Amino acid sequence: MVAAFDGWNDAGQSATNVVRHLVSRSPMLEVGHINRDGYYDYQTARPMQCVIQGTRRVLWPQTAFYDITIDDSLHILAQLGPEPNYHWMEYCKESLHFAQQYDVHSIVTLGSMFAECPHTRPLPMDVSIDGEQTDPDSEYNGPIGIPHLLDALALEDGYDTTAIWVSLPQYLGSDSCPQATLQLLDELSKVIGVKLDAKDLENKAAQWRSHCDIMVRSNADLAQYVDQLEHDTDMRQHAKDITTAGAPAVEQLVQEAEAYLRDQR
Repeated sequence: MVAAFDGWNDAGQSATNVVRHLVSRSPMLEVGHINRDGYYDYQTARPMQCVIQGTRRVLWPQTAFYDITIDDSLHILAQLGPEPNYHWMEYCKESLHFAQQYDVHSIVTLGSMFAECPHTRPLPMDVSIDGEQTDPDSEYNGPIGIPHLLDALALEDGYDTTAIWVSLPQYLGSDSCPQATLQLLDELSKVIGVKLDAKDLENKAAQWRSHCDIMVRSNADLAQYVDQLEHDTDMRQHAKDITTAGAPAVEQLVQEAEAYLRDQR
């Protein structure tokens, strides 16, 4: 099961757009909903009015489940809806009930957040498997959203769990970010072991990067800020590469530092 939620956990709608992309690109069937009553504050998640073929309809906030056919041997049960305002435990239990009905064996939650990172580098990804971060340096402590709770309760119930988060440049505001959606989709492909169709997303991501480049070039202060973000990002990546390379790389770094100090003298 793949779950994504509108709201606090969905910067730039990057996580929920993964599910929307899968729904639009693969054979699917809408198979169920979570009853909205008691879960939402309608002043926060407001109902929407629309006119369909001349008939007015009111669309209420709700969670939908889709059975998506990836290939003959793989189906994804996708969960998509607004983050509930109330009764999170009950909501997650209902979600896991759907997973049980459809013989789900693993649960993947998706999320996106704003951070200090440049659009000119691959966007930072955080992945945890069965509650353990794959990168100990990115261990998170702080407020959580419904994906965190669903992941924790699914693990308690014996499911294999994976949580995938992507960070977006905060200086770009709340517009959609195809690059983040593409990276989440690529990471999801690795988790399920099947290359998911990314048609249109690559082009949209390239257009997004070009738009960001133009915006940065037209603002000197922003360009200077992005330069600093690039420097910080590259330094962190360099340090991580040295750490993972082992003792020889660390020894080389020490020798470089000693040579630099000799030159200074």
